[in-house]
Amino acid sequence: MNEKLRIYLVDDHNLFREGLRLLLSKVPFIDKIYEAANGQEFVDNLEQVNPDIVLIDIEMPILNGIKATLKALELMPELKIIALSMYADESYYTSMIEAGAKGFLLKNSSFDQVQRAITDVYEGKSFFSQEIMESLIKTINRKKNIRLGTELTEREIEILFDICKGLSNQEIAEKLFLSKRTVDKHRENLLLKTGSKNTASLVIYAIKNGVIKV
Repeated sequence: MNEKLRIYLVDDHNLFREGLRLLLSKVPFIDKIYEAANGQEFVDNLEQVNPDIVLIDIEMPILNGIKATLKALELMPELKIIALSMYADESYYTSMIEAGAKGFLLKNSSFDQVQRAITDVYEGKSFFSQEIMESLIKTINRKKNIRLGTELTEREIEILFDICKGLSNQEIAEKLFLSKRTVDKHRENLLLKTGSKNTASLVIYAIKNGVIKV
C-alpha cells in the first residue's frame, strides 16, 4: 500500500489501546494514530481527526460503539469503521454491521488479521475476524426458502451462499462456470433486493434470513 493512513483507535481500556497503538506505529503504511477513551470523545473529535480507518470497541462508557458509529456516520457518511469486541456473539456483530461498520475484529485476533482488516476495509471490502468466518463456514446450512418474502432466484441464493463463504466474485465465477461480469451483476442485484449496503451487510442478511446458520 502506497497511501499513509490515519487511524483512530477508540477503546476505554488504556492497556489494550496503548498496546495496539504501539503495534500500529510500526506498520509502514500507517502515518498517524489518534485515540479516544470513549464513544463521545471519539465523535467530538472526529471531524478534526478526519481518519481513514476507525477501530472502535463496542462496550464503552458514556457512549458505546454502536451509538458512536451511528453518530459518526451522520457526520461522515463515508467513514470506514471496524468494530472491536471480546465476543463473537451474533448480536454484537449484527448490531455493529447494521450501524454501518465495515468489519468486525475479535480482540484476540492476530496482528496480521488487524493489518488485513485495515487494508481490506480501506480498499472498500468488508472484513470479519477469522474465528467468525470459520464459525460461519463450518455451520453453513443451505435453506430452500428465505424469510421476509424477498424473492431471490436460485442462482442468487447460490451466489449469496458463496459470498458468505468469503469467495471473491472471480472465485465464484470460476466455481460456477460464469463470467465475472455475470457474478458482478448478480451481486449488484443481491444488494438491491436485500437492501444491503455492502458485503458485510449481505452476510448479516443471510444469517438473519436463514440462508446460513451460525
